[in-house]
Amino acid sequence: MMTTQTPALSPGMITTYNKNLLKTFEPLLAHLQFGDMHPFPKNSGTTMSFRKLIPLEADTTTLTEGQPGDAQQLAEVEILVKLNQYGKYIETTDLLDLTHFDLNLDRKIKLLGDQGRLTIDAVVRDELATSTNVIFAGGKASRDALTKEDKLTTKELRKAVRTLKKSGAQPFSDGYYVALVTPDTTYDLQDDDNFVKVSQYQMKEGILKGEIGHLFGCRIVETTEAKVFEGAGAGGVDVASVIVLGQYAYGYTSLTGAEPRVIVNPAGSAGTADPLHQISTVGWKMDGFAAKLLQPEYACRIECGFSA
Repeated sequence: MMTTQTPALSPGMITTYNKNLLKTFEPLLAHLQFGDMHPFPKNSGTTMSFRKLIPLEADTTTLTEGQPGDAQQLAEVEILVKLNQYGKYIETTDLLDLTHFDLNLDRKIKLLGDQGRLTIDAVVRDELATSTNVIFAGGKASRDALTKEDKLTTKELRKAVRTLKKSGAQPFSDGYYVALVTPDTTYDLQDDDNFVKVSQYQMKEGILKGEIGHLFGCRIVETTEAKVFEGAGAGGVDVASVIVLGQYAYGYTSLTGAEPRVIVNPAGSAGTADPLHQISTVGWKMDGFAAKLLQPEYACRIECGFSA
């Protein structure tokens, strides 16, 4: 007589799957909210031209009676912004869609939509990180000299605010500048006794997305997607980027708005390219988008180390 052992029954002892996926939450995307939107008209090329008149300086030269003196010349600066397309898609078969526990259409749409928004946020973030007004924490002179001990302090924030004020940057409507920080930087900054938590105050304009507090003229906005220069510090430590902004520092333009559109092509929609109705795709696309520091002097970047 043959006895069936447990391993022989493995095809019948299937794993039980929980049909509810574990909850995941998209990162806090904060970089777009402080820029000015400039709609891009359709059928108008791929480049938008921004212009700024150069301010006139004070002139204390006295006039001679009857002599108006020489005329002064006006000058302007042009900034060109070129649209780019962004997008990505996934492709699945009808068999996978019919048999897989987790791949229903709603889940695919959410995944792709989240990726699109994350991409647009990263495009804006990387543009802000090109700011040429740079302050290195701890009095260091360069990024590669920064260590973990060169943390963000109120001293660097005050320097950044001073830089913006001297450049003529206007605060936002509530009278504050804005600092975009990483959670690691927040951890260090909250050691300062002057840090005021967002739960301890109110603003006329309401609380900003991601706002966690304010300090010395800056409203602190935290985002998990803030720029980090990985391995760029002394001994290969990571370096955090803190962007301090005044009003009108940057803008963005788009053909269809700042929200990526999700495109669903069901099985069979490709005609003869999918003769047996086996292939479906879900993707996202930005038809045209660009972000630009339009007034670079109204932005300041602080680079610092942070606690492990």
